[in-house]
Parts: sequence; structure tokens; C-alpha cells
Amino acid sequence: MSKCLKLLAGTALAATLSAAPVLAQKFGLGRPALPEEIAAWDLDVSPDGTGLPAGSGSVEDGEMVFADNCAICHGDFAEGVDNWPELAGGEGTLADKDPVKTVGSYWPYLSTTWDYVNRSMPFGNAQSLSADETYAIVAYILYSNDLVEDDFVLSDKNFLDVEMPNADGFIIEGRDTAEAHFWTQAPCMEGCKESVEITMRAAVLDVTPEDETAAAPVADASAQQAAAEAPAEQPAEAPVETAALDPALVDKGEKVFKKCKACHQVGDGAKNRTGPTLNGIVGAPAGLVDGFKYSKVLKAAADGGLVWTEDELAAFLAKPKAYMKGTRMSFAGLKKDAEIDAVIAYLQSYGS
Repeated sequence: MSKCLKLLAGTALAATLSAAPVLAQKFGLGRPALPEEIAAWDLDVSPDGTGLPAGSGSVEDGEMVFADNCAICHGDFAEGVDNWPELAGGEGTLADKDPVKTVGSYWPYLSTTWDYVNRSMPFGNAQSLSADETYAIVAYILYSNDLVEDDFVLSDKNFLDVEMPNADGFIIEGRDTAEAHFWTQAPCMEGCKESVEITMRAAVLDVTPEDETAAAPVADASAQQAAAEAPAEQPAEAPVETAALDPALVDKGEKVFKKCKACHQVGDGAKNRTGPTLNGIVGAPAGLVDGFKYSKVLKAAADGGLVWTEDELAAFLAKPKAYMKGTRMSFAGLKKDAEIDAVIAYLQSYGS
């Protein structure tokens, strides 16, 4: 074989090897996922209804489930509480400067609502709802948006029959072609701005830093040295365990308290949110948290000498609205005595 032919043969062999797929190496770690494990993660629901489980739920049932699991943040009528999202209303506002984007006014597919509720709600206790409960909640949200009647029952059979008002409000953006001219060169990733300043504050809770200079870079070497010599920030203090408290019960209470965290904070650095901070509440007189605007009924109860003893807290946590008529606390209450005891123990661990 001539040198030329040998060279061509060698080049072809090299090209073949470089084009061959790289064989995956086995390191002896893990195992293939089982079908039931994959199914547990395969929760997505598509706009065409693919992925919907069998089930149904009525508006009437949805109202009760919504009150128990959703109203604490979204209001009894899906109107939203403080800065927590509105799920109903907003019709005809999408062209406004501040549009109200709700399930009825904005979302084009009902599957988005079902999928989100099923995956992520209720806050702090995600994926605890059954399929029927999820159908019922979605039915109630539709009713709150005047999209169905009060006797409506939503199911996997009639899911696609529901017409969403903004179904035609979205278009394919075509960013890959419309913005292709921006990406002809490697993007610059440094020296973009000399300083960073907060020019607007987010409407969502606890997003914008309180210290508006925190995002700005240190101007010079002397400032850097001063920052380096500043005393280190002390870590947040852990809950104080007392001998009288059962650590296991406190741990359980911390898990149950996730249902309350949307509105209440405890611990070092706790701030008033939709509800007041709860440090030291067990055994304290009602209505004493500085800077929090209490409802009229709670102020009246405080003036009448209400003290949050364990028994009073237990009664309130079981059925807030029945315990205190007119309370702004929309949480429906904890159903199990064991959960109430655990939350009270957890609050006791934050004695002040």
C-alpha cells in the first residue's frame, strides 16, 4: 500500500473513532429507578389533560377544603390576604399599568392551576391533598372567578370542557430567531456596571434587602479595610430548650408550624408579617407585640384581660373563627390535639 493510501486509511480510522459515541462508565453507584419511583415523580399535567388522575370534586366541597388549606394566604373567597396572591378577579385588567393576574384573568390553561396546586400546595405541606381534594379546590377557584356555577363538579372527564378567558392571550415568542443578532459575539460577563442600587422595592414580602446599601460595592481600599475590621455578625440563636419541654414534641411542633410560617415568625430576628411575631406568646397577655396592628376584636379581648395560656391557645388554634368572632386570622384551625400540643411546645421553646 502506498504512503498516500496508508495516510488516507489512518485519517478515516481516526474520524470513525472520534465520531463513535463515548461509552458510559459504570462506577457501581446507585441502581436503576423502579417504575413506581418514577411514577411518584411523574406529576406533571399537560394542557391537553395528559397526566390527570381519575377523580372529581365539587364547588361545595372545594369551599371547605379551600378554607382549611388555602384561605390563610389567599382569603376565604380567593381574594388574597395582604401581599399573598389573589386567585380571583382581575377581569379586563391585563392592559392596565398594574394588571391583576389571577387564574381567571391571566392563566390560559386550567391544567396550570391543577398542576400547581397538586405539586406545591398547601404552603408548607405540599402534596398532602388527594386528587379529589385538588379537583374540588380548582372547582372552587373557578367558581370564585365566575367561570362555573355553584353546583359544578370538576373531574378528569369534563376538565377540557372548561374555557379559560385568556386561552388565546399567549403567543409563541420566537426568541431564538428574533434575538439571534444579540448573540453573535461572546457576552461580556464583567465590568458591566460601576455600582448597583435599589431603585424600586418589590411588592412581595421579604424580597428587597432592608439595607439599601448592601448591594453596592465597597468604594475604596479604606472602606474595604473598615468592612474587614467590623465585628462579625452573630449567628441566629437556636430555640432555647428547657428541661420541661420534650425535644421530640418541639421537633414535631416545628414541622406543624410550617402551616403558620406564611404569616408568623419566631426566633431571633423575627418580624411582623401578616400576623405578629410569636416569641414569648405562651403565658403572655394578648395584643402586646410592638408595631403590629391588631384587629378590633383582639384589642377588645386584650382590654378584657385575655392571656394566652396553654388552654386559651389550644382553643384558639383549634377553631380561630369560632373562638374569636371577627378575627382577621383566616386559618381554619388545627384538627388534631397532638398537633396543637406540639405547636404550643414549639412556641414555648421561644420564650422571649
